[in-house]
Amino acid sequence: MYEIDIVNSQQALPVDETELAAALETALRAEGVGSAVLSVSIVGNAAIHVINRDHLQHDYPTDVISFQLDFYPDKEDGSQGGRRGFGASIEGEIVASAEMAVEMAADAGWEPITELKLYLIHGMLHICGYDDLTPDEQCLMRDRERAIMGELGYTPVYAEDRPDDCPATISPMNSGNMTANDSVEPEEPPSSNLGSGSSSVRSRRTIG
Repeated sequence: MYEIDIVNSQQALPVDETELAAALETALRAEGVGSAVLSVSIVGNAAIHVINRDHLQHDYPTDVISFQLDFYPDKEDGSQGGRRGFGASIEGEIVASAEMAVEMAADAGWEPITELKLYLIHGMLHICGYDDLTPDEQCLMRDRERAIMGELGYTPVYAEDRPDDCPATISPMNSGNMTANDSVEPEEPPSSNLGSGSSSVRSRRTIG
């Protein structure tokens, strides 16, 4: 069972909470998550700047921040097909900046609402136990983003074209036609992610 609560407190981008919840449900099913309780806040740059500064000691706005509150793996099935969330019960919070999505969407070549969905999926993956502390971890997380966005009918385009960074052997689900994404290193490694915060989908200039 998936319980997704979305609160929108910004005006930079009109959003349909039902549409965003449906995208997250698709992502959770694609990851094979057994059950989930997710609290999602859609905010502007000023609000996420405060959270990024106070919780992650990064004094600038970012695109998404997530907090893993609980993670109970499926002891019988475990990870399948490289999916760390497979069979797991998860709980977490995601804060995403719709204002940042408006700013970054043109570079990605798609609509701001699609950019925002990518942020939510990135945050969900962190809650499922993915991180981007090492190059291999970055590649694995990008592969899952590509696969899940593909389920939604989208092909992500990332800021820098470095295809050699993520060889197809990292994941059997790698489509092999995507550019690479630079992700900001998280505060904690995967083994101690509980309760920690992770942020940022894209490599970009620091603003604000």
